[in-house]
Amino acid sequence: MPEQRILLLGVGNLLYADEGVGVHAARHLERNYTFSGNVTLLEGGTRGRLLMGSIADCDRLVVMDAVLGGGPPGALYRLEDDDLRKSLGFHDSQHQVDLVDVLIGCGMMDSRPAAVVLGMEPMDWKSLRLELSPVCAAAFPRFISEILRELAAQGGRAFPREARRPSGEEAPWGDLEKNPAAG
Repeated sequence: MPEQRILLLGVGNLLYADEGVGVHAARHLERNYTFSGNVTLLEGGTRGRLLMGSIADCDRLVVMDAVLGGGPPGALYRLEDDDLRKSLGFHDSQHQVDLVDVLIGCGMMDSRPAAVVLGMEPMDWKSLRLELSPVCAAAFPRFISEILRELAAQGGRAFPREARRPSGEEAPWGDLEKNPAAG
């Protein structure tokens, strides 16, 4: 049996604080990891239907996004099946197109991947701000750990690389290298 093609997809709108947590995760992973050949990392942003080709080309889809699950801000979620609509990407939000509709379209083409959403409860997803809220920034290292755990469970591998951030550049979630929770 061939290796499963895995798409790690970060969605959200960076302009609206915690609503961009999935894109922040994709950027962090791109900067800090390389991946096995069966893994594709994609910053999907708010592209909606334009992601259909990439989604249809994978066997397994792992979406990183903000999730309105009813928990406290910073809570982490793993969603499948009927729970997908709790993800802002699967709910008419700033994403412009409901990603469930994209999955339905993939199914109509007989190319629907198994999908899971890893998400974080936002504190602020409506303010025009590029940084994550302090609560979500504090939960970000756990979010990354859960993404890497899910990737391994799906059959993908991530390999840490040397830190590549130019000195003095601060990430919107703080400096994970100095954060003891990041280990």
